[in-house]
Amino acid sequence: MKLSNYLIATLKEAPSDAETTSHQLMVRAGMIRKIAAGIYNFLPTGLRVFRKVENIIRDEMNKAGAIEVMMPFVTPADLWQKSGRWDIYGKELLRLNDRAERDFCLGPTHEEVVTDLVDREVKSYKNLPVTIYQIQPKFRDEIRPRFGVMRAREFTMKDAYSFDVDEMQAERSYLNMFDAYKRIFDRCGLTYKAVEADSGNIGGSFSHEFMVLAETGEDLVLSCDSCDFAANVETTSVRVSLNDKSPEKLLPKEEIETPNMTSVDEVTGFLKVDSTLIVKTLVLETDTGLVAVLIRGDHELSITKLKKFLDVNLLELAEKEVLKKHKIVKGFCGPVDLDIKIFADNSIKELNNFITGSNKPDSHIRNVNHGRDFEIQSFGDFREAVDGDLCPCGDCKAKLASTRGIEVGHVFKLGTKYSESMNATFTDQDGKEKNYYMGCYGIGVGRVVAAAVEQNNDKDGIRFPKALAPFEIIIISTDKNEGDSLSKASEIYDLLLENNYDVALDDRKESPGIKFKDAELLGIPFQLRIGPKSLEKGVVELKDRLLGNVLELDKDDLQGIKDKLDELLR
Repeated sequence: MKLSNYLIATLKEAPSDAETTSHQLMVRAGMIRKIAAGIYNFLPTGLRVFRKVENIIRDEMNKAGAIEVMMPFVTPADLWQKSGRWDIYGKELLRLNDRAERDFCLGPTHEEVVTDLVDREVKSYKNLPVTIYQIQPKFRDEIRPRFGVMRAREFTMKDAYSFDVDEMQAERSYLNMFDAYKRIFDRCGLTYKAVEADSGNIGGSFSHEFMVLAETGEDLVLSCDSCDFAANVETTSVRVSLNDKSPEKLLPKEEIETPNMTSVDEVTGFLKVDSTLIVKTLVLETDTGLVAVLIRGDHELSITKLKKFLDVNLLELAEKEVLKKHKIVKGFCGPVDLDIKIFADNSIKELNNFITGSNKPDSHIRNVNHGRDFEIQSFGDFREAVDGDLCPCGDCKAKLASTRGIEVGHVFKLGTKYSESMNATFTDQDGKEKNYYMGCYGIGVGRVVAAAVEQNNDKDGIRFPKALAPFEIIIISTDKNEGDSLSKASEIYDLLLENNYDVALDDRKESPGIKFKDAELLGIPFQLRIGPKSLEKGVVELKDRLLGNVLELDKDDLQGIKDKLDELLR
């Protein structure tokens, strides 16, 4: 590719709304441009990286025995109604009507469509197992799209689905995809960790997320150095540490004024007490009504855990208007005289004489005790685990440590969730109708690109792994005019191009400084620099972007130049 005929859209400065390193550098490198919130154009260099990730994914999917198809982006409501997800998926599902007022949605995922496809086409156990995949745009109407393509509304995903005759065969399919994912992320040059995770809106019995480790990651991963445990903070179980101290004498409760003190920090500062003596009362809306959950002041609620415990589809903090309707004062919620079901984290079980809101403006209650002052419906593990918590694995006595991660892939054991709800069956060897056992496996292509940038950058720009760089080699002519430098650069470029090297020729009428800076910013691994001074010495300069060193090669030894590049690209 000759860059004089190519769109190189690099910028000196990143836009003010670009928060993460990957977002800043992908915009500055001219890889992406936003056209609406969470919706991006991929420019030529960005698309080249994007396609390289796609090709690695496709290659490993094919090697794993998966079969590529293409399903529609716009999907009919009747399939979603059949599975039961049309009404419960939430606001991320963008619904629309055609001219005949029939209901459709933009596919955020394709469990319904693929289940219908296989049910129509695969009717016998003889044709199982089968794994189908596609690489296709998806749309999820994120409430807060951010971080560039890391959390976009429109994105491209590789989604695969396995169909098996029984649970044992489904386990083999799951492990097959799990191993394929490791090969994909290894080839992409990523440092990652596979962790236990929640299945979310996809559903199913079990899942793993593949997390690329990066400080700017949205997710918090907790892991143990003494065993193999690793899980998303949302799902990490908390081991209860029993208090061996004698319980305190229950003191009479006392209402105290706390003017405008609505946060834990404000209350503890005002009353000069530790946050462990504060109990937060969180009121939440579910699809069956309001519930309250009690969490210690130094802990945070895990929505994922509570949602699973209550077995509800909707679980979100109640709005101010809803609280007002139930005579609950926002910022001063408390369990005393609260006329809704109350659940409490296990950490509350042995706590007594604690402080809660009073359900009156500007006041709290001191020396509150469960059992005496209010009743708890049930205790459970409802808080997020934190650094220093005990590992939840068996007799392991080590403590958990946290790291941030970017989710780039997710594998799910779906079981018969969709095949049962959609009545999708096959005939087994005994002639009986049975539901397929299913698995689901997703990779966000744009997320992989962003994660690679997060892990591979320096002050000069991106430092792409060789497998992902927009070009492996760039030949830079430092002469603005069509002189000997450009002639030699073109000669080497033609040779490499004929031998199928992934090479670009920077023949733009720009200064050498601009060309060097663009090559650095774009993260191209190897720069072959050719200018009047180097030619005068009888050499061309080969710079390694990752190592920073520069080699001098004989300008006339084209085979030697080619052999050196072969060595470096292996």
